[in-house]
Amino acid sequence: MGRSLGSILIDVTLLISLVENIWAEIILRILVFFFYLYTEHLEPFVRHIEKEELWLYKNPETPSYVPIHVLWVIVVVVPLSGILIAYVYSRNKMDVLQALLGLTLSVFLSASLTNIIKVIVGRPRPDFFWRCFPNGVYVENMECTGHREKIIEGRKSFPSGHSTIAFSGLGYTTFYLLGKLHCFNQNGRGYLWRLLVSFVPVFLALIVALSRTCDYHHHWQDVTIGSLLGLSVAYCCYRQAYPAFSCCTSHLPYFCSHSSDDTNHDNRISNLSRPSSTPVILTSAQKFSEDSFKYV
Repeated sequence: MGRSLGSILIDVTLLISLVENIWAEIILRILVFFFYLYTEHLEPFVRHIEKEELWLYKNPETPSYVPIHVLWVIVVVVPLSGILIAYVYSRNKMDVLQALLGLTLSVFLSASLTNIIKVIVGRPRPDFFWRCFPNGVYVENMECTGHREKIIEGRKSFPSGHSTIAFSGLGYTTFYLLGKLHCFNQNGRGYLWRLLVSFVPVFLALIVALSRTCDYHHHWQDVTIGSLLGLSVAYCCYRQAYPAFSCCTSHLPYFCSHSSDDTNHDNRISNLSRPSSTPVILTSAQKFSEDSFKYV
């Protein structure tokens, strides 16, 4: 049976709306990325340091165990590998799109928040004394004699940017795998290997975070708060696109899910407020968005 003209018009309208929403999401992430680059060059608050507390900042100055370029390689390669493997099995292009949108928002948003907090707090790093006085000779009133760039970076200890970025990217990957492997619902619960595989990315993030205390670039408080910040942002960004882990369709983004997530309290309330015909339209839109991306 041929499709009616009205049905075709509805599908075209849905496609246009879908494309507009995707471009809006992409533009938003580009803006957040440029905001992150802008905050990278802001100078921090110059916090007063008493001579009696200098012992906190006299740890030796050492190179980073995980340099920033290595961190970005890890945060890019590991999540993309997980998303690519999932695509090989599902061939779901909408899932790839939603995963990438969530991942980029998680990383860029958490990195921007971290930079803002760094600038406001201005906490000295554990090796700040040697950044300030390379020759080891203290000058009254903390009149630093070192390189200006190193001194500025030395006042950006709290929270740890490495920890935040690692947990925002790799933590998001862990959430993604937990949903894909159904670790916490009836479809996959009870299989230990699924849980272990899912936690590999966040374990890598933990190693990166701990390394920042070993190379004396951060205090333990910086690493703890940075890790929690990155993980929290990652979970929020993940849940914007995917249902709860306990949902039987946790492996599908909302756009591709054909069943509503009754475990989400907000969804239950919104369903009660909709007219009876609305769920049918939403289900049709979700099905259309998935089918249309099969040919992209």
